[in-house]
Amino acid sequence: MARTGKRTSASSPELQLELLTWYRTHARDLPWRRTRDPYAIWVSEVMLQQTQVATVIPYFERWMQRFPDVTALARAELDDVLHAWQGLGYYSRARSLREAAGVVEREHGGRLPRGVPALCQLPGVGRYTAGAIASIAHGTRAPIVDGNVERVLCRLYGLDGDPKKRPLAAELWRLAEALVPERRARDFNQALMELGATLCTPKAPACE
Repeated sequence: MARTGKRTSASSPELQLELLTWYRTHARDLPWRRTRDPYAIWVSEVMLQQTQVATVIPYFERWMQRFPDVTALARAELDDVLHAWQGLGYYSRARSLREAAGVVEREHGGRLPRGVPALCQLPGVGRYTAGAIASIAHGTRAPIVDGNVERVLCRLYGLDGDPKKRPLAAELWRLAEALVPERRARDFNQALMELGATLCTPKAPACE
């Protein structure tokens, strides 16, 4: 694994404090950030896969009105779910949401499990989504690595290569896990994603 720059000398506490301070001032006001409901956070994370925030907002708000909880989604007709998803694309995401809601309804009493391993057992829920739900909804110290986080960590640590392939993928998860603070994991993980989405962008980054 090649490195394109000098590894940052800043300690984890310094990075955590800087990022959390920045996030407190610059975080966007998004509807899924106004709740700690694991279901709402799950829905938002699935919708945001391969879809821009501005596009997701109205879909998320309509979805939560139509399917306000796991039970409502689990009992909904598939055609109704797909109709509500229409325009977001990648319809397998909607199918997996409904299928997973059925599992949660039958096996977990309609409440999403709290732990990352249990969340990963749900249809369509991978390591990133499970970590996002656990950390944002419950404050669990769980790492997350999506495209935004990959970009931030590669630039921060001077890493080069394909972040989707080993060994770089494994290194990014290791770094992300080491950086998550014991407390405020919820804000820290969202701050990492926010930095990648708004400043440390793929083109013309402003995160020197």
